[in-house]
Amino acid sequence: MAQVTFIRARRPEQKQLRREAILAAARELALEVGVQHVSLGSVAAAVGLAKSNVVRYFGTREEIYLELAAEAWQEWADAATPLLRAGGDPIMVLTETLDARRLFCDLLSQTSTTLEHNVSVDAARAFKLVVIRVIAELGAEVGAAHPDLTESEGTELVMAASALAGTLYPVVNPSPIMTELYAQEPEIAATCPQMIPTMVRTLSAIAMGLPRLR
Repeated sequence: MAQVTFIRARRPEQKQLRREAILAAARELALEVGVQHVSLGSVAAAVGLAKSNVVRYFGTREEIYLELAAEAWQEWADAATPLLRAGGDPIMVLTETLDARRLFCDLLSQTSTTLEHNVSVDAARAFKLVVIRVIAELGAEVGAAHPDLTESEGTELVMAASALAGTLYPVVNPSPIMTELYAQEPEIAATCPQMIPTMVRTLSAIAMGLPRLR
């Protein structure tokens, strides 16, 4: 990643550009090496700033990625909603739009274990309000698109899909050690789930079961 050097940001529009540059650098680094491997120092270096300057915009590394996670939730809904309204199968829409968003799935896998720690209450509040709104709105779309689900059940399916994607992502994208193990032991590798088939089967089972729990 090319390093960019900035002059001091003084005006509001300059500060906004600086925030966007920090977010863009963090996003690119996460796509390259994974969220958990990106440090505040590496983000600062990518935008040509000292860490002390980065924390003027985001208090911690986790706050940077929590904001990116909030953006990713909205982007997921923006992608899935028109497909649902066009008559797409809700389970396939949720599955395929999640599978297409590698960074979002990585962020989902990190949210409760790391990203919701070491952040301010204000940052946590802003993130949760976005997630709650997106889940409700997308859940309503799923409920309207699925012939057997109510709006609240559609919301449950959206929550299940996001939780499952976050759980599966690190499994289907194994560490170098696990990758080496799988290469040496095909029988072990065969037990590793695949993202789309696992999600489709699991979400289908949940969708079938929800009406029976009314």
